[in-house]
Amino acid sequence: MKKFLLLLVVLPFLVSFNTASIPSVQLKDLNGNLVDTGKLSNDGKPMLICFWATWCSPCKKELNTYAEHYEDWKEETGVKIYAVTIDDQRTVNSVKPYINSVSWEYEILMDVNKQFAQAMGVNNPPHTFLLDGNGNIVWQHSGYQPGDEEEVHEQLLKLK
Repeated sequence: MKKFLLLLVVLPFLVSFNTASIPSVQLKDLNGNLVDTGKLSNDGKPMLICFWATWCSPCKKELNTYAEHYEDWKEETGVKIYAVTIDDQRTVNSVKPYINSVSWEYEILMDVNKQFAQAMGVNNPPHTFLLDGNGNIVWQHSGYQPGDEEEVHEQLLKLK
């Protein structure tokens, strides 16, 4: 009986620590529409959430490289990329012109107050999270070096 009661007490903690999902924070998209990050989904397919900023050269290199592979990745795995900018009030006005200049096909979300970044434990961009089709974080990567996109691709293929 003691073991059963102990199991009832411990089990909820074990379940909650085994799968990490994204917190619910209200962000805006490029059109000013509110988006609840806790409801981000991709019809049971993987998602990449990439934190970046216009002032961050490695961030832009990473997302520009991902853009070169995005169509193939979508075809192979169905992945959807959310690019979350952490530009603040001083630099947020440069986001839309930059996006227009590079023609990214990602969903762009703006985390001006860095609430979502803080909730996700992001200290410095670029920081990328891979979520499985159930919205669980299964892999993450911080920083960018040329060739990192190959590791992202390998991780995506594991979710097929």
